[in-house]
Amino acid sequence: MTWRPALARSVMLRHDRVRGADLLLLPERVVVLRGNAGSVLRLCDGRHEVPEIVTELGERFPGAPVAREVPAFLTALRKEGWLR
Repeated sequence: MTWRPALARSVMLRHDRVRGADLLLLPERVVVLRGNAGSVLRLCDGRHEVPEIVTELGERFPGAPVAREVPAFLTALRKEGWLR
């Protein structure tokens, strides 16, 4: 996969200090992200290819199943239209 994911133009990633959670702000909708989803999306800057994102997260979270879960997560967000 040579895709270089980036947030869609109408989507913003923010951290809510009150909730202690990362949020995706969409037109007329807020998605509360769980776990390390915010860490994944912070790497989606349009410069990093998916394998680079997986490698980076694998170094940050040794032993986590990032090679399997991150591409699936990014693909799901792309289908929602939240990533381009």
